[in-house]
Amino acid sequence: MDAKMATKSTIHDRLGRQPVPAKHNYYINRSVCKYWLAGKCSRNPCKFMHTEVRAPNKVYRRPDYQSNAVLEEVKKHKKSFSCGPNNSLALSHQTRSISDHVNKNLPGKHNSLALSHQTGSVSDHVNKDLLGKQNNMKTNIVSTTVSGASEDISVKETTEKACVQWMSGTCAKGDGCQFLHTWFCGDWFSMLAKLQGHTQAVSGVALPANSDKLYSGSSDGTVRVWDCHTGQCTRVITLADKIGSVISEGPWIFVGLPNVIKAWNLETMTDFSLDTPKPCGQIYDMAVGQNMLFAGTQDGSIFVWEGSAENSKSFQLATSLKGHASAVVCLIVGENRLYSGSIDGTIRAWDLTTLQCVHTLNGHTDAVTSLICWEEYLISCSLDRTVKVWALGVDGNLQVVYTHSEKHGAVTLCGLYDSEAKPILLCSYNDNTVHLYELPSFNLRGKIFSKQEVRTIAAGPSGLFFTGDGTGAVSVWNLTEQGKKIS
Repeated sequence: MDAKMATKSTIHDRLGRQPVPAKHNYYINRSVCKYWLAGKCSRNPCKFMHTEVRAPNKVYRRPDYQSNAVLEEVKKHKKSFSCGPNNSLALSHQTRSISDHVNKNLPGKHNSLALSHQTGSVSDHVNKDLLGKQNNMKTNIVSTTVSGASEDISVKETTEKACVQWMSGTCAKGDGCQFLHTWFCGDWFSMLAKLQGHTQAVSGVALPANSDKLYSGSSDGTVRVWDCHTGQCTRVITLADKIGSVISEGPWIFVGLPNVIKAWNLETMTDFSLDTPKPCGQIYDMAVGQNMLFAGTQDGSIFVWEGSAENSKSFQLATSLKGHASAVVCLIVGENRLYSGSIDGTIRAWDLTTLQCVHTLNGHTDAVTSLICWEEYLISCSLDRTVKVWALGVDGNLQVVYTHSEKHGAVTLCGLYDSEAKPILLCSYNDNTVHLYELPSFNLRGKIFSKQEVRTIAAGPSGLFFTGDGTGAVSVWNLTEQGKKIS
């Protein structure tokens, strides 16, 4: 891969737009048929357009006012891989430290899928909370409320815009301002802290099991370690290149960089590098399942490492999964499947036993940016401005059972339960907001506002969740009462 391209690629290339296929340029620069306008044209086919506007492109494109550095990077490097996660607010003075909500619940309760230094491998079992193993989940996502989602919105759309000047500390209108002077709306969750330090977009946030330290990675090339008791940054780890993803599994931290994964075991204090066998570009996302570590890359490959039971710091490259035409930007493991989402607009399902692609899902028309598993359902979001719910059909293949549409492209998903054990889906959009939906109705329960789009959301124990945005800020949130995480 071109070294210059590798250094210029951003962690959010996954949200870039792709070139319009030639077949969709059919109507460009053509005239509207005057006979069609008068309702008299009988030609079929007619060489002029039978529409008052250009035919829509299959690939959704953001208006110029929504463009960001991602799109600029894609414009510069179209020939590469066709690829397209403030007012200073310190630790909340409302009395709580992050540790108040973490200390009693840290030991592994928020993630049953772990790498163990005792066995020296990635956990042999897929998280039982994934795809159909949530025993306390009582709501069926294909109930009548999903097929006809209720229009009773608890947060009014007409007033839900945060004041940009207030975010920068310059709004002089005070109570007379027509926009909100707040970082969020909704009375069932609150902000605990806004952690400042990164100078570029946050690409991953992780709270490892048995740790009181929060880890955040950024495209500024650093991993910051935050003390959960004080909210202070206790360590800055400078790496050689932009960070595309950060995940934790048990005592392990994995950091995705171009062509390499950095792995740290917090219990044995060991660290090492997993190099890809060939230049593949940025590693955008990672997942763990059945004793394997998966990494989605910029050139469309998914590399697979197997953990060693004899050596806690040894991982062996097993294979690479091919099939996607563009960058793989999101991965999730559910039961005996790995699901991968790509800039090419498809989702692929891989059998974890054979490591073969068993199904390709084509429901989205633009980059698939995030995936989560919930009960027997797969939930995906895309820049095509939709969130889709997939379920097994009679033919044994996943099919779309519900589509939720919004006005802006969707960036990332996360799930948790509120204090009443109701499932809540968090979805960030490229209008710099995060919507909190109650499932299965998709009723809007709240919104989070940011100066730039939120590119990563992570759930922690005891009702904690974290958001990282394009400015480099990491925000710590807490439900009003304890909640539980959806994988």
